[in-house]
Amino acid sequence: MIKALTEKRNSLIEEMEATIATAKTEIRAFNETESSRMEAIKVEIAGIDKTLKIEEEVRNMDKKTTVVKENDIPLLEERAFADYIRGTVTENRADAVNMTKGDNGSVIPATIANKIIEKVKELSPILKMATTFTIKGSLSFPVYDESTGKVSCAYADEFTALTANSGKFTNVALTGFLAGALAKVSESLVNNSDFDLVSYVILKMATSISEFLEKELLVGTSAKMTGVLSSAFGVTTASATVITFDELIDLQMTVPTTLQAGCTWIMSKNTFKAIRKLKDLNGQYIMNKDVTMAFGWELLGKPVYISESMPEIAASSKAIVYGDFSGLYVKFTGKIEVKVLKELFATEHAIGVVGWVEADSKIIEPQNIAVMTMKAA
Repeated sequence: MIKALTEKRNSLIEEMEATIATAKTEIRAFNETESSRMEAIKVEIAGIDKTLKIEEEVRNMDKKTTVVKENDIPLLEERAFADYIRGTVTENRADAVNMTKGDNGSVIPATIANKIIEKVKELSPILKMATTFTIKGSLSFPVYDESTGKVSCAYADEFTALTANSGKFTNVALTGFLAGALAKVSESLVNNSDFDLVSYVILKMATSISEFLEKELLVGTSAKMTGVLSSAFGVTTASATVITFDELIDLQMTVPTTLQAGCTWIMSKNTFKAIRKLKDLNGQYIMNKDVTMAFGWELLGKPVYISESMPEIAASSKAIVYGDFSGLYVKFTGKIEVKVLKELFATEHAIGVVGWVEADSKIIEPQNIAVMTMKAA
């Protein structure tokens, strides 16, 4: 660069000297065109001199080592994640903070992963109410089962043998099932440096993951994650299409009194609407609006949460679940991996960001949860 600028400067000076020589030979002053050009050359040479001076000063400067403070790490990780999505860095670049290679893509920084999980919990309260573990590998929990026998105390006569009964412990393991969430992002937004790309991707990915997890934690999938509707405790209604006030009381009382403090109702919007119309003997609605409750409504003194993933009122369906959902245990592997898909949505002028999570769920404290099953047709 210095050589090119120096040659350019010399060329401009030679042009000025030639113009002066021509004027001297013709014994005249500069015409208007020559005067304008001479002034322009002087400005250009001044600019070259300033550039050369700055470059010389920069060459003589000492580079200083940047010390990354602990409170700067989240910002650096967000920048690295945004750059990775935009394609300006890869997981193999040193400046891509904590963007290491995983089995299913790039392991995103802990700061971003935590924000996604927190947003998922915010969007899906059942996950927030469940007992969660963030750990790799399998977890095994002992579950006490009295379905085949129960320890009991009874009167007895001397020299008469007691009948021995006992429950048994079974082991329930939490492993991990892979699930993917796809978020599409407009190329225009990606290329807009003023757009908060990281927050947008976090929200999109968290929304997709929360919708998936809410359905799995409620309904579950055979041989995959287990939902609360698999609980063996509860009541069956007398009608396939109608729920009565008495049946709601029966369902609530299925959960032991000692576990009632943290209980919540979960139902679909249409079931919620049907329950709202129920009245007591005095003509008063049994469900009340209460802004102090977590979800704004209470039924028999407990919060009501509406979920689009819950089954509707129909023959044999499990329309309502009630309980303390800390009895549902959920395990995450503790990391979220991403892949950026550049070509798949190219015709839509968009890119895809796939987030991979690994999770499992099981009911470990079955006495905490009760389900209302509608009568068979």
